[in-house]
Amino acid sequence: MALTWEDKEVRFDIPFSEMRLKSEEKIVDRLDNIEDTKGNGGDRGRMIITTLRILWHSISSPRINLSIGFNSIISISTKVVNSKLRGTTQALHMLTNSNNTRFEFIFTNLIPGNMRHFTSVMGVHKAYLSSKLYRELKLRGAVVYNKQLKILPLEQVFTTLHGVWNLSSDQGNLGTLIISNVRLVWFADMNEGFNISLPHLQIDTIKVRDSKFGTALVITSTQESGGYILGFRIDPEEKLHVVYKELISLYLVYNKKPIYGVEYKWSHQKETDLQKQHLIDDFSEVEEPKGEMTNVITAYLADGGHIKDRMPLYSEDLGIAIESIKEGYTLQKLWEVIPM
Repeated sequence: MALTWEDKEVRFDIPFSEMRLKSEEKIVDRLDNIEDTKGNGGDRGRMIITTLRILWHSISSPRINLSIGFNSIISISTKVVNSKLRGTTQALHMLTNSNNTRFEFIFTNLIPGNMRHFTSVMGVHKAYLSSKLYRELKLRGAVVYNKQLKILPLEQVFTTLHGVWNLSSDQGNLGTLIISNVRLVWFADMNEGFNISLPHLQIDTIKVRDSKFGTALVITSTQESGGYILGFRIDPEEKLHVVYKELISLYLVYNKKPIYGVEYKWSHQKETDLQKQHLIDDFSEVEEPKGEMTNVITAYLADGGHIKDRMPLYSEDLGIAIESIKEGYTLQKLWEVIPM
């Protein structure tokens, strides 16, 4: 049940179904009167900051919207820009990378003197970056110190098993297996730096299979995390089956209520009250796009082009040879951004 795209990609003019929050994705803040200065200058909009991404939509036409995953953000800073609604003012500048394409965003708060959106966006982004162990597989990381697991803030350890063989090499390695509510961790007894931390979020399958070392617990990670196949031998075999059932149970519970680990706390109680509002109610009347022109994506392109031409190919639709289309795009998508 890995996250598909919400925290990783930049998407334009998405339907309401994709604006809906994923399970356990939480809204941290909502900011009205925000202008998307580079792509939709002069258009008043709303920014919604969640634990996984930044959503923005036009007030006058909610079909014009953005979804910016925190993992796609390369840098965030402030800069002086020229807004059609505010004139020269300080704005939030964001550089992102999604599907090998760089996009640049500039957001301006149209309320004079209100800089709160800078702190909330930057704060949640920092919280996202500092909580990657909840969501990403880590090999040979600093997850163990002095034979003890460095427990994450929202983590609860359920089982610690010594004498567990990791079957990734021909001779196997003896170590310790730790199972918690957010991940499983194994580290070698002889070298705690030889370890793996695998979040439940990145588990694809959990099975008990025969191996050349005997019956083994076999866990496969998602393709997104590398498609690793991890084998563990636990003696006696009865204990192996107990651990297998425990892992399956925790995995199913986690899938129903995932823990992404992104925690952001306001420094002022007054701002905390914002979280009690129904911040996304306005989306309830947003309809699916029906053949309308999508946003002009080129307005957001940060590199202004590419360094090397791609190989030409024959287009049956156009009847001419064209440059091959960049990965993640289709001819139809590119055609739709041209005003009819």
